[in-house]
This record gives sequence, structure tokens and C-alpha cells, in this order.
Amino acid sequence: MNGKRLLEQSILTIEERQKMYGSPKENFEHIAKRWSLLLGTTITPTQVGLMMLDLKIARLQKNPGHYDSLVDVAGYAACLSELK
Repeated sequence: MNGKRLLEQSILTIEERQKMYGSPKENFEHIAKRWSLLLGTTITPTQVGLMMLDLKIARLQKNPGHYDSLVDVAGYAACLSELK
């Protein structure tokens, strides 16, 4: 596996998801509102991004070399940088 290739794939995935779901900021805001209602406590878009990262990291504990999860970790980190 090549780190550069992984990051390039993350970019492609982000672009594809943005076409389907809108910007990371819009998408995470929407998810935060839904999770806030479900959980009965305020969830921020940043917390959404962190929890999605944690989900992927938890999956990587079972299969550390799973390429799609590694791509997703890079992608969620990039999305978090767009929330500020």
C-alpha cells in the first residue's frame, strides 16, 4: 500500500460524497441535528466527525490493513478540517 495513493483515493471519495450529500459542513450539521434529537443532548458537527473517525478506528482494530477504512480515516480527518 502506498500512502500517496491512499490520500488520492480519499480525495476522490470526498468529492464523490460531496456530490451526493453536500459539503462536509452541511452533512455533519444535518447528522448532528438528527443525533441530537435521538440522544436528547446537543451533538456538534465536530463531534460527528470525531465519532465517525472513532468508528473507523474501532473497525481498524479488527483489521488494521483494511484499505477502505484507512481511506475513510483520512477522509474524515480532512472533513473535520473544513468545519472551522
